[in-house]
Amino acid sequence: MNTYDAVIFDMDGTILDTLGDLNTSLNYALGKAGHKSDWSNEHTACFVGSGIQVAIRRALLCEAGRCACTPEALSKIGTPEDHPSPEETAEELRVKEIFTPYYKLHCDDSTAPYPGIPETIRALRARGIHTSVVSNKQDPAVQLLAQKKFSGLFNAARGESDSIRRKPAPDMTLAILKEAGIEKDRAVYVGDSEIDLQTAANTGISCISVDWGFRSRAYLEKLGAQIIVSDPSEIVKLVTG
Repeated sequence: MNTYDAVIFDMDGTILDTLGDLNTSLNYALGKAGHKSDWSNEHTACFVGSGIQVAIRRALLCEAGRCACTPEALSKIGTPEDHPSPEETAEELRVKEIFTPYYKLHCDDSTAPYPGIPETIRALRARGIHTSVVSNKQDPAVQLLAQKKFSGLFNAARGESDSIRRKPAPDMTLAILKEAGIEKDRAVYVGDSEIDLQTAANTGISCISVDWGFRSRAYLEKLGAQIIVSDPSEIVKLVTG
């Protein structure tokens, strides 16, 4: 018997290398709104993970010199304890309104699966494993990329929307499991960041962290990640026992 019956994957930094398109689109939107627009891929990797509005907030705070541009410092931004002023939120929304249509057109310019990921998902499905995606990326982009890059490889895919709380809230992962009729002890979450570790914990399921994404192995270890893999094939071994 398999160790798990369901594998829920994060998208950005876990199954897809989306960093180039995210960086280009974020810089475009910030520039159009009159803000610093020459952030590097490394900066954008620090910004993303908690939804695009939080990514924009992090960029604006770094631009203003109010926060260090590191995962450790920025992880506090976008938590329930974070309360931006109405003026800050209005500016975030203004930039987001520019970002959203631009990214919709350019989310697949250079985005590609990480090596070995499609083969890993096929191997899981061949063993009867339910596979799905839960991401803080905007839902239209999640649906488009899941279909274009992984056609027929996921039972379900969910992204950020107004109708359900984003990660690390457990709502999306619990909805996936409920729809599939799978108990929490039979599911594992796979992701590359602190948000994914928190999501798994809040859902009450196991977590496999990957070190090829937007966070380093050292950072994941510092957060207490119990299982970290460096090759997608390791996921198949852990899931199937």
